[in-house]
Amino acid sequence: MTLSVIRIATRKSALALWQAEHVAAQLRAAYPKLIVTLIGVSTQGDKILDAPLANIGGKGLFVKELEQKILDGTADIAVHSMKDVPVELPAGLQITAILARDDPLDAFVSNQYSCLAELPPNSIVGTSSLRRECQLRAWRSDLQIKTLRGNVNTRLAKLDNNQYAAIILASAGLKRLNFSHRICSQLTLEQSLPAIGQGAIGIESKIDADEINAVIATLADATTTACIRAERAMNQQLHGGCQVPIAGFAVQNNHELYLRGLVGNQNGKHILRAEGKAITQNAELLGLQVANDLLKQGAKRFLTY
Repeated sequence: MTLSVIRIATRKSALALWQAEHVAAQLRAAYPKLIVTLIGVSTQGDKILDAPLANIGGKGLFVKELEQKILDGTADIAVHSMKDVPVELPAGLQITAILARDDPLDAFVSNQYSCLAELPPNSIVGTSSLRRECQLRAWRSDLQIKTLRGNVNTRLAKLDNNQYAAIILASAGLKRLNFSHRICSQLTLEQSLPAIGQGAIGIESKIDADEINAVIATLADATTTACIRAERAMNQQLHGGCQVPIAGFAVQNNHELYLRGLVGNQNGKHILRAEGKAITQNAELLGLQVANDLLKQGAKRFLTY
């Protein structure tokens, strides 16, 4: 191997740095002579914290600046939470490897209550996700759902300052930052179907960076990759983004994938669900099948194009 250095573009939040360091550690373990460095980047999503993501451009705001670092040659790869990666990538870039998925479920975090059912009527619950808001309202229409932005530490601090009775966060992020003890309970798949790609880390690079891609590909997990392919294919067919509540979660059993999909409106009064199975090799076709099922049920009226 002639490759001697890999430069990783990453956001500067504690969780993003953990993910980048996790990838770096795996690369160093597999290639002891390889020098791996991190390049911290402040993205628009990190800078604009006073508005819901859906109002300022969606989760793509967390990846654009990282992608630009790859395109201009400042970095070789970027590490992302797959739930933040839009289905359409800039020309010349690809998701080269997806690591084994961690816990995909949403976590209920509170200093007073142990689960969603225990919350008193009209309790204030914090989340930045329309997907979570939609499903929470379907279970508890009395709750006051208020926007919660910022990194994990910031969100926990707002809870501790009694701004919310409870907040909903991704379990994987809490566990990665050693906040497992803050998880009071986890929402079930029926209560809160996860975001597409939730719990998975992806590595983006140039399509034509052959040597770099060969190295990165060794970190890929086949099972997670197949599941994410199905989920993202569903999202692409729906033309979904951060502006509409969409959820999708796939699991693999033996050589078969099982995908659940959901589209709804923000108030949770109308939620459409679909599911399907296919052999692993047909991951994208499964995603299309579930998306088309949702569209046949009338999902288009919830979607923004």
